[in-house]
Amino acid sequence: MRSKLVVGNWKMNGSRAANASLLTGILEGLDNARAKVAVCVPAPYLYQCQELLQGSPVAWGAQDVSCHPVGAYTGEVCMSMLQDFDCRYVIVGHSERRAYHGESNELVAKKAKAALDAGLTPIVCIGETLEQREAGQTMEVVDAQLDAVLEAVGREAVDKIVLAYEPVWAIGTGKTATPAMAQEVHAALREKLRACNADAAQNTLVLYGGSMKPDNAADLMAQPDIDGGLIGGAALKAADFLAIIRAAQ
Repeated sequence: MRSKLVVGNWKMNGSRAANASLLTGILEGLDNARAKVAVCVPAPYLYQCQELLQGSPVAWGAQDVSCHPVGAYTGEVCMSMLQDFDCRYVIVGHSERRAYHGESNELVAKKAKAALDAGLTPIVCIGETLEQREAGQTMEVVDAQLDAVLEAVGREAVDKIVLAYEPVWAIGTGKTATPAMAQEVHAALREKLRACNADAAQNTLVLYGGSMKPDNAADLMAQPDIDGGLIGGAALKAADFLAIIRAAQ
């Protein structure tokens, strides 16, 4: 049976004081959680997370990374820098990176491969927009996004990545994906992973990233192919994040 994983994506939020308060609250309320827990934070706060979380059950990681190992790429962060801060995870291909920074499926795939080569676990985000969903293109879009990654990392690495399905149309829009709707896509993704590597696919974690909150987390994570959540806004409040972690158990 796959363990659950709950990851907080802080996005472009935080300060040294706010981070310390949030992480202290999470650690104090964790209560021997059976689910795996991690936070992915803005790059300037990786050192603070390392200092506060080392030796704890909470892992940490980054929200993006360059596919280049080093060089003249002003403003970018490379894998070795994340390794310096003992990161375990890195998010690649988040919908906001795809939409606002023009990241292609091929670039996301390169980042996922580079993360694996560096010993990090990439959390690979895939998902469709409202226009794509209404046009009946959901599986066409997520298949193309996943195909690029699988081609880059190879069948042997199927269970070394974490997938996060984030229906873009259900994030901050007031629209909601029901547990059944989310499960339908997760099941299809699992089947695609099986076609690539049947044995490994059983162990690949597929998270849900469409506005999971304390009031819907339990129903979503009760679905057989939803293995946890990539949490946005609710990850910025210790009480809400802890409630989701408890729902995963």
